[in-house]
Amino acid sequence: MKNNNVYILDDRAIIYVNGENTKEFLQNLISNNINKVSENNSCFTSLLSPQGKFLFEFIIVKHKSGYLIDCEKSQSDQLFKQLNIYKLRSKVEILNLSNEFVVAAFNHEKFMTFEDAKDFPGYTLKYREDPIFLDPRNKNLGARLIINLEKLYLSLKKLGLKDSDLKDYYSYSHKLGIVPKDLNKLQNKLFGIECNYEELNGIDFKKGCYVGQENTARIKLKNKLSKRLLPIHLIKGKLTEGESIYYKENEIGKVLINNDYPFALIKYLDESFNEKFNFNTKDASINIKKPDWIKT
Repeated sequence: MKNNNVYILDDRAIIYVNGENTKEFLQNLISNNINKVSENNSCFTSLLSPQGKFLFEFIIVKHKSGYLIDCEKSQSDQLFKQLNIYKLRSKVEILNLSNEFVVAAFNHEKFMTFEDAKDFPGYTLKYREDPIFLDPRNKNLGARLIINLEKLYLSLKKLGLKDSDLKDYYSYSHKLGIVPKDLNKLQNKLFGIECNYEELNGIDFKKGCYVGQENTARIKLKNKLSKRLLPIHLIKGKLTEGESIYYKENEIGKVLINNDYPFALIKYLDESFNEKFNFNTKDASINIKKPDWIKT
């Protein structure tokens, strides 16, 4: 990503949660610790099924008396409904502000030019009243600005940022090994911990109970993590969602996202998995590499 490029993430949606019980409400649901979120820090987290399977992922940003939830637009209606199901009698207000707010992304180097910027994932500052933060998953993904749509282009002009092709941002995220879109294709297909959420700062193993906590903790504590969500690099052919991936006759994974930025759930500890190998599906030849931010 170039220094003055900005990417308007029109595939993102904003949900706002506030009210007397908001902090406790979110703390009982999400895989991360809401106490990490402040005026100067934002966090990445997930909402899992009771079995610990992936349902939703999002970024939480402190804003006024409540919290902004930055999520994929294709998941926003479902997430909004799910939060309202869990709401019950809690004194919490949940608003879908996607028609009012927009998310824009720009690079890490540009973020570091802001006064008081600090170089760690999730660090948050304000441009006037609007939050700007280094992506809490991985600072190499750059920074995000959440801003009212009416102010967007004037603010980008004042910041010296130039609107750029969103596909470049998607490609960069895929190259880093972080899913940029099509998260609905992952729902209930894998455990949250298999989405690399520990490495992406999305799970707090020291917090109390949350939805899906039991299986997440068991996989971690018993060292049962044997599969990971990894990016597919297509050499030739065509991918099909749900199809198996092989090395010779040995199945090492399944394609979960088959679109422009494909991902697969891979048995990354299997002796048949080696990043130097080429793998095959029915109609494609592919390469799979574990991102360097995954150390194990």
